[in-house]
Parts: sequence; C-alpha cells; structure tokens
Amino acid sequence: MSLTIDDVKKVARLARLAISEQEAQTAHAQLSGIFGLIAEMQAVNTIGIAPMSHAQDVIQRLREDKVTEDNQRELFQSIAPQIEAGLYLVPQVIE
Repeated sequence: MSLTIDDVKKVARLARLAISEQEAQTAHAQLSGIFGLIAEMQAVNTIGIAPMSHAQDVIQRLREDKVTEDNQRELFQSIAPQIEAGLYLVPQVIE
C-alpha cells in the first residue's frame, strides 16, 4: 500500500491530532516501514500451515472444579433491605 504525506495529515486531522510537518514526515516513514513489513509477511506462502493459538506449545494447568467456600447466601441476604424468593429487590430505574 502506498502512503503519502497527505494521507498521514488526513489521518491526523481525523484523529484530531495536531502534527507539524516534521512529525508528519517521521510518521510517514514509520508507517511506510510498517506497511512494507505487512506486505512482506503477506507475500509468504502459508498454504498447508495449520493456524495456531500460541507461538509455543503450552498447556494450561487445570484445577478440579469443586466448591471451596462455604455458602453464605443466608448471611448476605439477612442484611439486605428487601429480598423475595432468594432474590435481591432493587428500585426500578428505567420506566
């Protein structure tokens, strides 16, 4: 993709960024380098390569799915202003 100084200035204006001519030149050089790298990566033949979710073959350690805390529902609801059928009642905020 070809990028011009006018494109950089337009993007800066759309982003509400005030940039000087020198900053526009610097941003142009950096963005052109990034676009060049993207074009280089897109030119690589990836047919037959399976996608991967991570760069390394890592496995997440899993723990047993079990309850480790006491049920304190009754204690928490005993201090609530209003409850009904085990649910907290709150004032309606949207009509």
